[in-house]
Amino acid sequence: MSKVPAPSQHAADSHDLIRVHGARENNLKDVSVELPKRRLTVFTGVSGSGKSSLVFDTIAAESQRLINETYSAFVQGFMPTLARPEVDVLDGLTTAISVDQQRMGADPRSTVGTATDANAMLRILFSRLGKPYVGPPGAFAFNVPSVSAAGAIKVGGAKKAQKVTFNKVGGMCPRCEGRGAVSDLDLTQLYDDTKSINDGAFTVPGYTGGGWNSRLYAESGFFDPDKPIRKFTKKELHDLLHHEPVRMKIAGINMTYEGLIPRIQKSMLAKDKEAMQPHIRAFVERAVTFTTCPDCDGTRLAEHARQARIKKLNIAEACAMQISDLADWVRGLKEPSVAPLLTALQQTLDSFTEIGLGYLSLDRPAGTLSGGEAQRVKMIRHLGSSLTDVTYVFDEPTIGLHPHDIQRMNELLLRLRDKGNTVLVVEHKPEVIAIADHVVDLGPGAGTGGGTVCYEGTVEGLRDSGTITGRHLGDRASLKDTVRKATGTLEIRGARTHNLQDVDVDLPLGVLCVVTGVAGSGKSSLVHGSIPGDAGVVAVDQSPIRGSRRSNPATYTGLLDPIRSAFAKANGVKPALFSANSEGACPTCNGAGVVYTDLGMMAGVSSTCEDCEGKRFDASVLEYRFGGRDISEVLAMPVAEAEEFFAAGEARTPAAHRILTRLADVGLGYLTLGQPLTTLSGGERQRLKLATHMGDKGGVYVLDEPTAGLHLADVEQLLGLLDRLVDAGKSVIVVEHHQAVMAHADWIVDLGPGAGHDGGRIVFEGTPADLVAARSTLTGQHLAAYVGK
Repeated sequence: MSKVPAPSQHAADSHDLIRVHGARENNLKDVSVELPKRRLTVFTGVSGSGKSSLVFDTIAAESQRLINETYSAFVQGFMPTLARPEVDVLDGLTTAISVDQQRMGADPRSTVGTATDANAMLRILFSRLGKPYVGPPGAFAFNVPSVSAAGAIKVGGAKKAQKVTFNKVGGMCPRCEGRGAVSDLDLTQLYDDTKSINDGAFTVPGYTGGGWNSRLYAESGFFDPDKPIRKFTKKELHDLLHHEPVRMKIAGINMTYEGLIPRIQKSMLAKDKEAMQPHIRAFVERAVTFTTCPDCDGTRLAEHARQARIKKLNIAEACAMQISDLADWVRGLKEPSVAPLLTALQQTLDSFTEIGLGYLSLDRPAGTLSGGEAQRVKMIRHLGSSLTDVTYVFDEPTIGLHPHDIQRMNELLLRLRDKGNTVLVVEHKPEVIAIADHVVDLGPGAGTGGGTVCYEGTVEGLRDSGTITGRHLGDRASLKDTVRKATGTLEIRGARTHNLQDVDVDLPLGVLCVVTGVAGSGKSSLVHGSIPGDAGVVAVDQSPIRGSRRSNPATYTGLLDPIRSAFAKANGVKPALFSANSEGACPTCNGAGVVYTDLGMMAGVSSTCEDCEGKRFDASVLEYRFGGRDISEVLAMPVAEAEEFFAAGEARTPAAHRILTRLADVGLGYLTLGQPLTTLSGGERQRLKLATHMGDKGGVYVLDEPTAGLHLADVEQLLGLLDRLVDAGKSVIVVEHHQAVMAHADWIVDLGPGAGHDGGRIVFEGTPADLVAARSTLTGQHLAAYVGK
């Protein structure tokens, strides 16, 4: 009997690689890699080596752009236009789903429930099963106001108008408009009522010193500007504070007069606090008090929405429950009429528990989640997905995770891969690198010193490769022989923020104190919610840096001010000439360095400005020199070079040198002073923030996970920096999961034992050596394994 010849490989099965050739996005230098599909590939390398540029800005961005191009031109007009990445060849792409570290929108009405669709399902559930019946799902939505209207309308060519009434029931609390809190302005912070307006009664930033804002009130004619405010009649005070907008002429110019309170609410209180200038933010924090809404008791819901109950529970109480408990409650509902809804809701709530977020509640504001929590919340919608052959792209999914939780995250990544998906992960943690099928190591350095592939292959090969990552993969910090003695204590008594259970603790001062515990055990609640934020405390949290592409390290840290002054003094001209956002800007590109051409629904094109050649300044400004260099050459310098330049000789500028030293201290010596903030990685932004705050006058530094986004090799440098701060007489309190930081601590406060209502208690206080010896907590067990005891 003749043998049947073995079938040759089907043509469709030959596309098993994602091929990238000639990638030049940001600092990448003609990078070419071949990534296996349906495998887990981990990208490693020091912070700023080009990992995110390759994974997010090249592979994921091109996949998204190609998908967008499949829609009609009309639909594309409503989508963000994405430019084609700088790359020669991208082959074998599949649909990419990016799960990045971008914090979730801090909109006051965005909660964990609204961000994950769990609220939408709960609303349908209560509208179907809730007793008494109060209305459709919208009646339970705190984002939907109740509306009623009546009037006459003519339909078509009808001669007679019809009388129509319109009613829509929404769940929004009318008092706080679905925010759960009402704000009050403290009038004593707006003006000094013993003075008249002409005597400078206003104390609001921008309303002092006789500018247009104060002239508007002084010359409005509604009251006597020379009369002290405390002597105003009731009507005069109303006109000053609450008058509705009205047009009038002031000094021959048409202006709109409006009461002081609505004016401040529109100009200052409607803005995001993080984006404000420091002096305005300080005023807002002083003048505005937020209190729980008395009508809805902080639930955001109107009274009728809180009346409908299922099994004695209303929707506000359901959203306030810990998600793991809510999942058990939903499991107990047996109602065939809504069976598919209960199954879907059950899956979503179980996904929270599975991913280690069962300690959250659905009413938790989305803006209060940490970077790691936000990223894991975004993962939830993909966990139960039936899609396969998709590329999932993750940006350090273990940020904010205790070593105990990292194992769980690894299982999730492997589960996504085993369903037949390609999983690309940017990561620094050795525990995640260990499970990779394929590793791409970028470097060798950061910024201009990076952007090349140093190694590609298996994890075993990486260990023997001699690259920075390979050499540090087996690093294990050892416990210190001796620890510093505390010089005092910071007392915290009866802390009850979030899940803390009446915690009393003394945090030692004058030493490196590390607060540990599993994710959700109450570490940030203890440190940020209970330590008094007075002038002596400098807190560096995980909130993101905001900045446009015009912002750069020089503008963000305040470094540009002494540099501009030095240039102006040396050349006898005014400082504004040396700002690309002011008088010195190149007129062609308005100081942006690039000219942007909008092509309608196609991706716009940005090209380097031909007049200034991307230098951003007018040619006449570049003739002024300081220390032999023009302003564009100074902004093109890396921090390390600029530090030497401003240290001595004719360019000596102590104020600039101080800031540069701090930037070098946090490991940002490779960044150029003029690099746009939009091109910095998450780890670089956090360290830029740390460098800025190091200049603050404070005795206690509170840092929230400073190792986020740091390569293993950079952690040593960070520990050196923390030591220098303590040796300089500062007290450093760090919330951290990294075992190297725990081992280096003088004192550890461990919270737990679990997350949510299973946590919130102190389970250990003492030195790292005692914690390892006791092995009484999860942290102790993992630290003991890490230091090899």
